Amino acid sequence: MVSAVVLLKCKRNMINAVAETLAGIDGISEVFSVAGAYDLVAILRVRDNNTLADLVTSEMLQVDGIVDSETLIAFKVFSRHDLESMFEIGFENE
Repeated sequence: MVSAVVLLKCKRNMINAVAETLAGIDGISEVFSVAGAYDLVAILRVRDNNTLADLVTSEMLQVDGIVDSETLIAFKVFSRHDLESMFEIGFENE
């Protein structure tokens, strides 16, 4: 499984439409509206790098209203569940 975070700048009047379109694309698990330098953050989860490349270049960046993007590929995932499990190793409940 390959995970990536895509930071997106959109045309101001198209942010909601872009978000709704992206949320309907297979491989995009979440789309967040955010404050700051970017308008949207998309979380991608796909089976391999080739699928990721196709998803970003052939599908996502073809959506009308996206002005700029930055793709961050995740190396390792740390979730709250994973961290809690790590801290439980070797400790007994008293």
